[in-house]
Amino acid sequence: MTHIYTLVNQKGGVGKTTTAINIGAYLAYFGQRVLLVDLDPQANTTSCLGIDKHTVKGGTYQALLDARTAGASVLHNPRLKMSLLPASPDLAGAEVELIQELARESRLKNALQPIQERYDYILVDCPPSLGLLTLNGMVAAQDGLLIPVQCEYLALEGLSQLVQTIERVRKALFAGLKVRGVVLTMYDGRTNLARDVVEEVRKHFPAEVMQAVVPRNIRLAEAPSYGLPILAYGPDSPGAKAYEELTRELLKQDGVKVAV
Repeated sequence: MTHIYTLVNQKGGVGKTTTAINIGAYLAYFGQRVLLVDLDPQANTTSCLGIDKHTVKGGTYQALLDARTAGASVLHNPRLKMSLLPASPDLAGAEVELIQELARESRLKNALQPIQERYDYILVDCPPSLGLLTLNGMVAAQDGLLIPVQCEYLALEGLSQLVQTIERVRKALFAGLKVRGVVLTMYDGRTNLARDVVEEVRKHFPAEVMQAVVPRNIRLAEAPSYGLPILAYGPDSPGAKAYEELTRELLKQDGVKVAV
């Protein structure tokens, strides 16, 4: 059975790509077959895994326009034991090119269907917006949304808008869409503000907030520049331990047992 989760938050800089990459890396470490889908024209997931986005000839852009190309565009990283459907700057044009197409919000879902059984987990990293690309990510999220929330005051302001968008998608496109988990990121326990934000988010999502909290960590910030997840770059760092705990929590809730 394939689990498909989409990481979404219209606010940038909340750790969405970092969370997608590092959960993916730990899932692969725990023996799961993992596909990361980069749905962001900025192509940060692609770049953070050491791939020059300007050299990508096939990826999510082509898959959205022609579902048959998805399988041929997947790249596999044998060192990290996970796969990537990469993005390129061309993806920015997809919003305009798909606007007149029928079922344009289901293009990603349709592209993934022929290949999804190859994987145990598919993680879709969306752009920091609530446009057509993010709608595609939501419609494809058969197991739900993962919402990274930065532990700062301004991060709370966008939550209500995101919740409203999720409700609209449920009514119009995908009645079964659910929030699978809220991931608290960039937590600094030395500040009262961070603790207040955690408390407020738990009020908004009492059943969905993941127990594992990702701290601010310099190793997490450095890892992307080396094209590596934290598991490979700083496995003993607080950030690595947080993402390992978060991944174990996700697997346990999915009923997946791991041997390590």
